[in-house]
Amino acid sequence: MAQISGLIAAKECANPFDYCNIVTSTTHKSLRGPRGGIIFYRKGAKRKGGKLQSQGDDNEQYDFEEKINFAVFPSLQGGPHNNHIAALAIALKQVATPEYKAYMQQVKRNAQALASALLRRKCRLITGGTDNHLILWDLRPFGLTGKIYEKVCEMCHITLNKIAICGDNGAITPGGVRIGTPAMTSRGCVESDFETIADIVLRAAHVASMIHGKLQKAS
Repeated sequence: MAQISGLIAAKECANPFDYCNIVTSTTHKSLRGPRGGIIFYRKGAKRKGGKLQSQGDDNEQYDFEEKINFAVFPSLQGGPHNNHIAALAIALKQVATPEYKAYMQQVKRNAQALASALLRRKCRLITGGTDNHLILWDLRPFGLTGKIYEKVCEMCHITLNKIAICGDNGAITPGGVRIGTPAMTSRGCVESDFETIADIVLRAAHVASMIHGKLQKAS
């Protein structure tokens, strides 16, 4: 799940548990827990078409538990850190609250507000908007790569990351960036604040484009 695990936990995104026997996720990102990973797997009687098979004595059982546990420890990982386990427990406890669901709903509204604000400013977004907490912004109309824009934003203390988009030839110098709304939502931002944020990131794009143009002429 990774990026969308918080949305799934808040029932704001399609649930992979309805279709998968094994589900993995990061425990940070939208879950807001400590950096790490988590593995879910089915136990008990096997399901067929989403329903339990016949409950006879010979009913077939899932056999993931021992295999996954052994793969994690001792095969790939050493002893766990108790502080990490405690932090994860707190994060998952928070995820189960109505306040967290309200938070994730605001994250989605903020992402849609940012997408709408950038579209009104004639920016090109992949898929024309967003249904989750991320937007993908195509910077090629500015004559920029995601790598250049990411560096300029880093110098302005803005965190986002380059990402390959359709039409790119590779991931080293891609034509897009990915912008998420969970962090600023955690800091209390709402839709109106993302109008201002749209102005800031667009100004950064114009500055990056100007600098890049001057450097190209100088070379």
